[in-house]
Amino acid sequence: MADYQTIRAGAGTRTAQIDVGLRAHMNKVYGTMSVGLLITALAAWAISNMAVSGTPTEYAMGDGTYLSQFGYALYASPLKWVIMFAPLVMVFAFGAVINRISAAGAQLFFYVYAALMGLSLSSIFLVFTGMSIAQTFLVTSISFAGLSLYGYTTKKDLSGMGTFLMMGLIGLIVASIVNIFLASSALAFAISVIGVLIFAGLTAYDTQSIKTDYIAHAQAMDNEWLGKSAIMGALKLYLDFINLFMFLLQFMGDRK
Repeated sequence: MADYQTIRAGAGTRTAQIDVGLRAHMNKVYGTMSVGLLITALAAWAISNMAVSGTPTEYAMGDGTYLSQFGYALYASPLKWVIMFAPLVMVFAFGAVINRISAAGAQLFFYVYAALMGLSLSSIFLVFTGMSIAQTFLVTSISFAGLSLYGYTTKKDLSGMGTFLMMGLIGLIVASIVNIFLASSALAFAISVIGVLIFAGLTAYDTQSIKTDYIAHAQAMDNEWLGKSAIMGALKLYLDFINLFMFLLQFMGDRK
């Protein structure tokens, strides 16, 4: 009986340690993601201000504002294609190098990526009103928090959703690229609807995946692995948030 009590007490101690470690891990994931979002928002706002000229130029926009030379280079020259696809390239590059760099290097990579994403998204401040951007951000934050909380607390195994969601995501990316050239409003609406559903599902799925991955590796974990895992988790949730925000903005945003 004494041996049984000792084993049970030991198991309880390990469980408590895993719970404490999991909370710290998730706090780092959410904290890193939040810093990334802040960097993106500040970069997007600052760059959009530099892109607009305070005096009339030859680059007039429909709402009576004028682009500066810098703004024209970002949004109207061939450079816009590089800016548009650079974040996607960096995501794949991040996955390729994550095992060969340190946790500090991975964190720096993530923050540079967040700044680049801000550059890519800066045009929303020229297209949509500031109030509608703020409202959409608030709705996205509330939705994201609820979906992530569900993914963290639910006892239901969401792993079966992963393959379906990733297939849907690939189709969504292809359709979005095709619609750049087609400029179909009907297809854009369909992409936005499907995009909201996919990234709502991915928010819950990725949160549960981060949690279960930590628990699965809790016994043989080192600080370097923990740091990299938290940053990769932050990147996943960051992308879920950004994409959910952008698709919701298509519905909720008031255009200038």
